[in-house]
This record gives sequence, C-alpha cells and structure tokens, in this order.
Amino acid sequence: MESIVAALVSGAVTLAGVLIANGRSQAVTDTKLEELTREVRAHNNFAQRVPVLEEKLKVASHRLSDLERRIEQQE
Repeated sequence: MESIVAALVSGAVTLAGVLIANGRSQAVTDTKLEELTREVRAHNNFAQRVPVLEEKLKVASHRLSDLERRIEQQE
C-alpha cells in the first residue's frame, strides 16, 4: 500500500513539474512567434514599397535623360 501511495505522489509531482516546464516553454515559443510575426510584417511592408521606389527611380531617370538631351541640343 505504501508503494502505491509513493508512486502516486511521485507521479503527481512529476506531472506538476512537466506542466510548469511546458507552460514556460510555451511562453518562450509565444514570444518568439510574436517576434517573427513582427519581422515578417516589416519585410512585407518593405517588399510592397520596393516596386514603388523602382517606378519612381525609372521616372526620375527618364526625366534626367530628357534634361540632358535638352542641354546638349542647346549647346
């Protein structure tokens, strides 16, 4: 009878330890997931802005080319 009680107490303590460790591990996982989500959102924002910047650079390049041609024609 004593061995059964000892086994039950030991099992309960082990279960409590596992649950506590799992809770802490889950908290770390949640924190890492939040950080990764933030980084992905920042990357997506950057990825959306790059085509806009490329188009603006293309337009500015054409305008510079036009101005250079006008200057060459005036000389």
